[in-house]
Amino acid sequence: MDSVWLTIGLGLVFVTVMVSPFLIKRVEANLEAFLFIMGAIAVTISAVWSWHLVREALVEPIKITVAVLIAGLIFHYLRHRIRVGMASLIHRVSWRVFVLLVVVILGLLSSIITAIIAALILVEVVSAIDMHRRPLVRLVVVGCFAIGFGAALTPLGEPLSTIAIAKLKGEPHNAGFFYLAELLWRLVVPGILALGFVAVGLVGPHEHAKGELVAAEKPEKLSHVAVRGGKVYLFVMALMLLGTGFKPLIDLYFTQIPAAALYWANSVSAILDNATLTAAEMGSGLSTLQIKSALMGLLISGGALIPGNIPNIISAGKLKIGSKEWAAIGVPVAAVMMAVYFPFVLLL
Repeated sequence: MDSVWLTIGLGLVFVTVMVSPFLIKRVEANLEAFLFIMGAIAVTISAVWSWHLVREALVEPIKITVAVLIAGLIFHYLRHRIRVGMASLIHRVSWRVFVLLVVVILGLLSSIITAIIAALILVEVVSAIDMHRRPLVRLVVVGCFAIGFGAALTPLGEPLSTIAIAKLKGEPHNAGFFYLAELLWRLVVPGILALGFVAVGLVGPHEHAKGELVAAEKPEKLSHVAVRGGKVYLFVMALMLLGTGFKPLIDLYFTQIPAAALYWANSVSAILDNATLTAAEMGSGLSTLQIKSALMGLLISGGALIPGNIPNIISAGKLKIGSKEWAAIGVPVAAVMMAVYFPFVLLL
């Protein structure tokens, strides 16, 4: 009977977390605080409060927060140099090579400079070049797919990887800093390279851009960099609480789901933030194949729609890309990738 009430209580929390941001604007605008409250409720329902949990929730987000702050400061002060470098690159290589390099380099670097900074650089690139709207949107969507892929390789990259490492660092997986890189690089790196060529095909020939830089927008204030770091810290802490609160549910049900089913079930991350789903799903009871299948399903589907991943949210917000515009590119790309990757995820 206790497990029934536990399932009902945590199930209600899960549904609330997934639905509320879409129905209530105030929740969407204050997502970090909302998730923190829901995480505290989940931990209370599961009766797993402890000083160890509190310490872990306070300490675990520090690494990615510091990385976001440092990368944000570097980007703030080197923004002009980045624009100058882009101008030089545009005039030295062909348009197709330029598009390929933007997607691949940002995808590969995102695990070091963080997905947030990589998305800001992507926005800077497309904003600085005189491009038509359609190729601009296509480049941004495919670029965010690549950034989301690459950022998963280290816990510095994005909340998804930070949470995954935190939930798997004990026995039997003993996940360290390079655990996800070792587990996923054979799937992620070729995917980033492939996405570069997809971008070249979708963006089209050089007449979509004049190869010239347009006037720079006013750079963001240093206070914005600090606020973004604070939000990331609270966001990761909230997901830590959610993941711990949902652990009894994971042990009861998710460990019994086959790897193939987890892969396809996580296509729901197209409409739900994949870091939140990672917090709800990851647990020491999952096998390595289940972990790999779940994460790849989350990474691929996370690029399909705007809410699926942090780079999507940042890029769409800054460039005023609507949900329909994003879906027109993101959904077909994600559908093809899910089908192509399926046998490789299970066999590699």
